[in-house]
Amino acid sequence: MSSPTENSVAPAPGGEFWTKVDKTLRHHARQAKVSLRAALWQLNAFPADRPVFIVSCSRSGTQMLYKTLSQSRALGTLNREIYAIWSRLHAPHHKQWQSHVLTAEDAEPSDRNFITRYFYAHTGQHRFVDKNNQHGLAVPYLHALFPDARFVYIKRNPGDTLNSMIEGWHRPERYATWSARLPAKVAIDGGRFTRWCHFLPEGWRDYLTASLEEVNAYQYASIHRAIRNASPTIPASQWHEVFYEDVVRDPVETNRRIFEHCDLSFTPEVEAHCRNLLDKPYDAFSEIRLDKWRDQRHRERIERVLPQLEALARDLGYRL
Repeated sequence: MSSPTENSVAPAPGGEFWTKVDKTLRHHARQAKVSLRAALWQLNAFPADRPVFIVSCSRSGTQMLYKTLSQSRALGTLNREIYAIWSRLHAPHHKQWQSHVLTAEDAEPSDRNFITRYFYAHTGQHRFVDKNNQHGLAVPYLHALFPDARFVYIKRNPGDTLNSMIEGWHRPERYATWSARLPAKVAIDGGRFTRWCHFLPEGWRDYLTASLEEVNAYQYASIHRAIRNASPTIPASQWHEVFYEDVVRDPVETNRRIFEHCDLSFTPEVEAHCRNLLDKPYDAFSEIRLDKWRDQRHRERIERVLPQLEALARDLGYRL
């Protein structure tokens, strides 16, 4: 009987070296393409065309929706959040760490040019889709930058959102990368949580020593109120609201309506992606399931703060 090593195929001499060479060449080719597109944009200053922004609270299904819209060949996508790029323009420390809130008065033509050039250089397209955790606090700013932008506002029930947000606070290496220089001592839950996660709403300093569920309830309420306050200023034809629960119950038809709102073709390829959507738990801490907070470890925490969100939940279309 032959041994496993006798039947295995030995790597070609120098194979690892040439693999590294290939990766290096591909990287430099991509960088060259980005540089050439940036130079081309600098010569022609192509305007952005109806960019699509996804807004909501953190942990509300924005990633799932973003990845679905990224299936459209009509949209340039980076397939990742670019908070670090947006923060070059306006970061919390530029305003003494007041919050992530941005208004129309913060919008500058140079901001528009910077973002438009960045997306064109990296995607080669004039139309793009983008999302990050802070966009919900910056709807007036985004609309001032791109008056023809389409906004997709995805809502998720408070219980499931808070459950996922609390899980996020247990992962500061992922959700608190932007707050390393926060000029305040964070001592949430008696000091168990020391790095601020997700986003900074106005008034965040009042919650530095609060319980984790109180912090997350405040974040949830703050960002949804900011979005609701901004929505009347956006033309109805450019604003679309969707329930996360509808995406889960009927991903094909719900996403079809989103694509129609954004003037995007709902191709057979996109439809196939949507039919398998629930098999792809984008950024989920557990399986995609409605009302899963009720049998999760944070249930008691969430039940303590849900009463204070009842009026907002009703405005959003939920009954607690």
